[in-house]
Amino acid sequence: MTATPAMTGKTVLITGGTGGIGRAAAVGLASMGARVGITGRDRARAEAAAAAISRESGNPMVDVFVADMSSQAEVRRLADEVRAAYPRLDVLLNNVGGFWAHRHVTADGLEHTFALNHLAPFLLTNLLLERLLASAPARIVTVSSGAQSMGKIDFEDLMGEQKYSGSRAYNQSKLANVMFTYELARRLEGTGVTATALHPGLTSTAFSGEDPSMGLLVKVLRPFMKRPARGAETPIFLASSADVEGVTGKYFSGRKATRSRESSYDASAAARLWQVSADLVGLQVVPGPTTAIRSG
Repeated sequence: MTATPAMTGKTVLITGGTGGIGRAAAVGLASMGARVGITGRDRARAEAAAAAISRESGNPMVDVFVADMSSQAEVRRLADEVRAAYPRLDVLLNNVGGFWAHRHVTADGLEHTFALNHLAPFLLTNLLLERLLASAPARIVTVSSGAQSMGKIDFEDLMGEQKYSGSRAYNQSKLANVMFTYELARRLEGTGVTATALHPGLTSTAFSGEDPSMGLLVKVLRPFMKRPARGAETPIFLASSADVEGVTGKYFSGRKATRSRESSYDASAAARLWQVSADLVGLQVVPGPTTAIRSG
């Protein structure tokens, strides 16, 4: 008798699922029997990726959601579409991200790296939180980076208006991912919804593909990078494994919990980052045991 795949009956949403780690994670989780939704900015590319994921996993339950996640309006629309499509949501895998050597601003007037890498998962998670709570036990997994160890949250210049460096902006956003995860875990304690963050390892993806100035560096580093399937191992583990059931507020690398940057454990700084982020995306905290969020 064939065993039932571990994720049968589970629904997973993966942001940035058309390539790299997100696509590889989608294949892995779909292979385990999950219904998987992926997001992408271009519908044709996203539908082609979904067809390939279905083919490689042998699972036809792969859905496409189209959104430019650097835009708050599109993140809100995405959340509406996900709630309409999925009566339950067992796993949210916040994977979308990027690196820009030169400063750009989004449609909302925010620095692109911070907006996409941190504010987009912050907003989407909060907009989907009610569905995740109703589906508990559920998991929120956020892809950070080893770059968090070099990050610093510059509350006086979060948008890099005074001084911009691509690496500084990226490191800050990845540290923000970890601090968001720890604060989210604190706020969701006892709800059955867990929050973890991870470093996937240096992985060959297109995350810097929109910035031509990064081409030479990526070419030099490429031989030392993991294939996406290897980079997806820890996200898949955190999304599916019984070994981490109930584990929350932790940072993982190589499928093992490890210490993140010491400043990431500053609960007062994390609470401040949460409030600043909520203000930037137009959300306000509703008092209550799960500190639910609503549109401001």
